[in-house]
Amino acid sequence: MGLLISLMQSFSNRGGTPREAKILFCGLYGSGKTTLLYKMKLGMVVETIPTTGFIVETVEYKQLSLTCWDIGTPLWRHYLEKTDAVIFVAAEKLASLLTEDLLRNTIFLLLANKQDLPNALTAEELAQELGTTGNQTHKWHIQATSAHTGEGIYEGLDWIERNLPSK
Repeated sequence: MGLLISLMQSFSNRGGTPREAKILFCGLYGSGKTTLLYKMKLGMVVETIPTTGFIVETVEYKQLSLTCWDIGTPLWRHYLEKTDAVIFVAAEKLASLLTEDLLRNTIFLLLANKQDLPNALTAEELAQELGTTGNQTHKWHIQATSAHTGEGIYEGLDWIERNLPSK
C-alpha cells in the first residue's frame, strides 16, 4: 500500500516544478509527530524512537516538495525563521508559537492525532479547548488524524497545498 501511494504521488508531480515549502512539526513528547512524518513520507507506519534533536525529511505530495523538520520541543525557536507552515500535533504550547514574530505569515495545521484511540479529542473538541475559533492572527485549520490508519493525513496536506502563500 505504501509503495502504491508513493508511485501515485510521483506520477502526480510530473508536468511541473513542485512548490517548495519549509514545514515545522511541533508538539509534545509522544504526540505522534515522527510517526505522522514517516506516514506522510513512506505511506506506512514505522517503529520510531523519541526524537532527540531533530529529523529532516522531504515529503513529495502532489505539486509540493515539503522539507519537514521534526523538532524536539526545547529547540523550536531555533528553526522558526523562513517557516512556511507549522503542523502542530497536540494542543499544549500552541499559544506561545502564535505570538512568535518570525511566524506572523505562517499557516498552522493543527492535528487532532490518535483518532484511532478511544479517548482522543475530536477536531471539534480541540477547537473548543483551544478557543481558536476567534483567532484571526493566523490562517489555521484543525484536522482529525491517525498516524496508524492514515485517516486525515492527506486532507491536512491538501489544506496546506491550498493555503501556502505564494513565494
